[in-house]
Amino acid sequence: MRFLCALLWGAALSAPVASACAGEPQDRRNVLFIIADDLNCSLGCYGRKNVHTPNLDALAATAVRFDRAYVQYPLCSPSRSSFLTGLDPQSIRVYNNNESFRETRPDVVTLPQLFRQNGYFTAAFGKVFHRGVLQEKSMADPQSWDLLVPGKTNPRGSQGEGRDLLPEARVFAYKWIAADGGDDLQIDAQIAANSIEFLEDHGNKPFFLTVGFHRPHLPLQCPRKYFDLYPLESMEIPPGSSDSVPACAIPNNGFGDGIASWSEADRREFLRGYFACVSFVDAQVGKVLDALQRLHLDENTIVVFLGDHGFHLGEHGWWGKGTLFEESLHAPLIIRVPGAKGNGNASRALVEFVDLYPTLAELGGLAPPEGLAGESLIALLEDPSQPGKIVARSTVRRGEEAVGQSIRTDRWRYTEWNDGALGVELYDFEGDPATGIDRSKDPEYEKTRAELAGLLHETVPAHE
Repeated sequence: MRFLCALLWGAALSAPVASACAGEPQDRRNVLFIIADDLNCSLGCYGRKNVHTPNLDALAATAVRFDRAYVQYPLCSPSRSSFLTGLDPQSIRVYNNNESFRETRPDVVTLPQLFRQNGYFTAAFGKVFHRGVLQEKSMADPQSWDLLVPGKTNPRGSQGEGRDLLPEARVFAYKWIAADGGDDLQIDAQIAANSIEFLEDHGNKPFFLTVGFHRPHLPLQCPRKYFDLYPLESMEIPPGSSDSVPACAIPNNGFGDGIASWSEADRREFLRGYFACVSFVDAQVGKVLDALQRLHLDENTIVVFLGDHGFHLGEHGWWGKGTLFEESLHAPLIIRVPGAKGNGNASRALVEFVDLYPTLAELGGLAPPEGLAGESLIALLEDPSQPGKIVARSTVRRGEEAVGQSIRTDRWRYTEWNDGALGVELYDFEGDPATGIDRSKDPEYEKTRAELAGLLHETVPAHE
């Protein structure tokens, strides 16, 4: 492999893992697992017709699109740690971007690790697990991979027109950059190129390839041509206010006041930058999928595409992630299994991201570890019209001060903060499809609130 020697991380990666399937015919399905960072459902195939995503729209047309898929935690590392271990955040005790599940549950077998133990060549390009905000701590989990290649930044990729919308933000750069030059100067294009090279070199044996794109995560940086798809005056600002919700519902990250002071022009610029980055990621996904088809690997490769969690674009007055609102927990999930009867259809079933582990294990004919939190989605991949779960569960922790727990049912979202001591929220997706009205204090909904409270305490694990 052309880049193998230079890019392998750690001695552990150089030795092959003994296959539990040694001697079996080499006709097992490959897995291409693509993650976009901070991507909400602003995709054409999810009904956002003003967003240019032709490649993901084409993928969805040949796959099962899950319209109501929910993450278990609305933050990068906790969410990724959860769906890549198949366990709830409360079980692995990962609640922020600087905690590693290997410190709390060192013997966990991750999803790619399971495939590696069973003879698949596992590779990760870009951001898959996480690299902590404190950069000295890496959570890339080398025992999951035969090949681990991070993306490389290119200083030239950040040159161009730009604006810092929130100068006081120290960790998250609330800025947009319409960069000079082509895609090749951007980290995600390099990740796509490395992934294609891997497919060219390793497509003749079973693989589990995970591709982790960085965008549309802040800063909102991509080539200028993607910004040009979105005239500033065409950006529509969603209405939103956080005045009626508990104080802990919005992250207390030190720059909320700065966001609240944004002008309408600031908001339009942010929207344009976010959509531009979505289109940029769509183009990179398209390159990888085109290579899969060109190499005739699509006929025997399961493709999974997802966003690691949702992202607010002004709803509830917030521009970011980390909430228990629908916008932060609802994320795109598209799965294409060659030959699946459900391909080309959408599922309205409630599903959780922890369902991915048992699904892929079953599709690969592998025995998953005991105690996984999710359920296989294979029945829905064959018949997307089938019902899903009764509830999708999510949680978030605000340091030591507040714990939020939330459930989404077919009609409702119900949330408690510190078991209700710091507030509750209730949203009716049938009566208020815009989801902006908290009904928790409305006497008309008292019975519903009590029933949902009972359901939440039955289904959502407690924090340890």
